[in-house]
Amino acid sequence: METTKQNRTVPIIMMILLFGMISFVTNLAAPMGVVVKSQFEASNFLGMLGNFANFLAYAFMGIPSGKLLEKVGYKKTALIGIAMGFVGVGIQFLSGIAESFTVYLLGAFVAGFSMCTLNTVVNPMLNTLGGGGKKGNQLIQVGGSFNSLMGTMVPMLVGILIGEVTKSTAIPDINPVMFIAMGIFALVGIVLAFVHIPEPHVEHVEGADNGDSIWSYSHLVMGVIGIFIYVGIEIGVPGTMMLFLADANAGGLDASTAGFVAGTYWFLMLIGRFTGASIGGKVSSKTMLTVVSAVGMGLVFMAIISPITSTAAIPVVKTTATGGLGFGVADVPISAMYLVLVGLCTSIMWGGIFNLAVEGLGKKVAAASGIFMTMVVGGGILPLIQNAVADNMGYMASYWVPFIGLAYLLFYALVGSKVKKRADGLVID
Repeated sequence: METTKQNRTVPIIMMILLFGMISFVTNLAAPMGVVVKSQFEASNFLGMLGNFANFLAYAFMGIPSGKLLEKVGYKKTALIGIAMGFVGVGIQFLSGIAESFTVYLLGAFVAGFSMCTLNTVVNPMLNTLGGGGKKGNQLIQVGGSFNSLMGTMVPMLVGILIGEVTKSTAIPDINPVMFIAMGIFALVGIVLAFVHIPEPHVEHVEGADNGDSIWSYSHLVMGVIGIFIYVGIEIGVPGTMMLFLADANAGGLDASTAGFVAGTYWFLMLIGRFTGASIGGKVSSKTMLTVVSAVGMGLVFMAIISPITSTAAIPVVKTTATGGLGFGVADVPISAMYLVLVGLCTSIMWGGIFNLAVEGLGKKVAAASGIFMTMVVGGGILPLIQNAVADNMGYMASYWVPFIGLAYLLFYALVGSKVKKRADGLVID
């Protein structure tokens, strides 16, 4: 036990770095929709297919990744995920050379296998190293802060590279982003190969291990549904917003500015996760999830009912005259302002849902993590549904999809997360 405590710092740092890698590659898919839509003259629905392919992989890899984690441990599972990620991004790079939409989708799908595998590692490990409960949630929020930092960078980088002339944009124009992603995979993979990673979920976890089916825990089942919905909201809100803002007939902004506005959403997620990390040891996951779900519903509702002709000047992270990054102001439809603010709400949802859902599972946490990863496919399905609605009913009407999802998360926080007395005597209040 003492050895594990002494070695916690390095594993925590490595898991936080992996959290960032997950965000960098995952959040590349949505802004890529603008590029794909331009190069192949596609609809919003087709533009989000790369994002769908990325998350579809979770449906295939979620449970196997959980079993892999149980069999070979954190370190080997992470290294396998890193290798798959390098290959996946490499295929997306080759799709630009081949000028093939199909190859691009294949690369996004392979990258999704990697993201699923890495997610299976980082969440239970950070939660366990934090000791579960409020401290476990707090550590996940710290990892999520770095996750948001990387997520902030991606749409901005894509926006800078594709610039204002969207019609001439093609996949090779964003090759530098691909190179950065592959470089991150290579660097962290080499470092991780030489770092000792303890296996705390195997060595020191106490709790439920009574042979019951993992599906017999109602709070887990509802939490699994919550993860499906949450990831769909997190990806759908900024992804559809970027398409909306870059559409000449809707938001009317150039793609570069649209990318910075979407990046500001992820920047607010960074701020929210820093805040969540600072108060996570004092405020319960239930309280945090209740508040952000309710506020998120209000913001999305305001975005839906506000006329897109009304504008607001909002601060955004953007390029300066010298080519660096700084803060500036962008005039956007007021609906976009409300949607950007949703980033503050989605920032702490993942840790809260995961923490509530695995409470009391003990040695079943690794298996539960694999199930959670399967349901991350919601990040591909819900945005696809949302953009199908956008194609037929308009961009703002499509936001009823995340609104309904937020209503479910509010219900989960208030009612569904409570574990009632079971026949085997397990009680968690």
